[in-house]
Amino acid sequence: MLLFTALAVLCAPVSASPADSAAARPYKLSGYADGYYRYNFQNPREAPYNNLTSFTNSHNSFELGMISLKGEHTVGKVGLVADLGFGRRAEEFSYTDANTRFIIKQLFLTYALTEKLKLTGGSWATHVGYESVDPYLNRTYSMSYLFSYGPFFHTGIKAEYQVAPKTLLMLGVANPTDLKSASNLPKTVIAQVAISTADDKIKAYFNYQGGRQQDSLRLQQADVVLTYALSEQLSFSGNGSMQYRQQRTETGWQSGRAWWGSAFYANLDPRSWLGFTLRSEYFSDRRNVLGFDGEVLATTLAANLRKNGFTLIPELRLDRSTQGAPLFADKAGTARKTTVGALLAAVYKF
Repeated sequence: MLLFTALAVLCAPVSASPADSAAARPYKLSGYADGYYRYNFQNPREAPYNNLTSFTNSHNSFELGMISLKGEHTVGKVGLVADLGFGRRAEEFSYTDANTRFIIKQLFLTYALTEKLKLTGGSWATHVGYESVDPYLNRTYSMSYLFSYGPFFHTGIKAEYQVAPKTLLMLGVANPTDLKSASNLPKTVIAQVAISTADDKIKAYFNYQGGRQQDSLRLQQADVVLTYALSEQLSFSGNGSMQYRQQRTETGWQSGRAWWGSAFYANLDPRSWLGFTLRSEYFSDRRNVLGFDGEVLATTLAANLRKNGFTLIPELRLDRSTQGAPLFADKAGTARKTTVGALLAAVYKF
């Protein structure tokens, strides 16, 4: 019912008078569509086809990503955002929901109590990490390990307070990670401190989520994102994250285990229509929290060829397991330490 109410509100300006819709009800509709082809040079025969990160679990196949439609509507101090997704990428993003390729990516209301304090309630994309579920916001099409095993979204309520012109604090309470519905389950605390220099060339985000995910699982995650724009053509970004988990058994709470990692991004735009990104990532799950039981080094080189709202992304990626058992396989099913893949993605934003 909330979804239909949101859609009705978003569509309301269509029948309003031009004066009313222009002055009293600012309205914005945007969206995108994406698709890709991926080939792994070891020619694996079984899923996940030497892909251990989100949204590109395919091999030698043309794949549709997602069609996304986002409506934004503001009346006075109140705002509504409804962000809907259709497709395989949407289904994987909302993996805790019943299997469907049509999902609510985001649906939330905002209320500006003052010029400095804003409240938000609903479901929204996570503040944790550097990359986004929306491919037009990323410069690589394949995802990092840090994105893939961190939170995707939160459902709850949060407050954002503008402490200073370049300092923002956020604090909230949400359902356990990636759950839109969580009856009788514990709640998670989320927080962020975002700061930047006066010229916005340097930005830093200190992110947190923590609490019981269920009666037998505690989770704490600390995350840092740093960005530095050396010039309009050259910029650098870094993301570091650690997630700590503790399980409770019949004998009580056990010793905690953690996974952690870091990713570095170098971005070069020699022309307005051409960009290059090099991503280098280290991911450690030596305590076998996620099932890797080892470490991974991943290097990705991507180009961005842009024309208006269209972006073509050719990409080459090397993943290497450096500790523990080999994580990849060749055509014969033989375990391998290293895998190389290439993809070509297309993203159109409007």
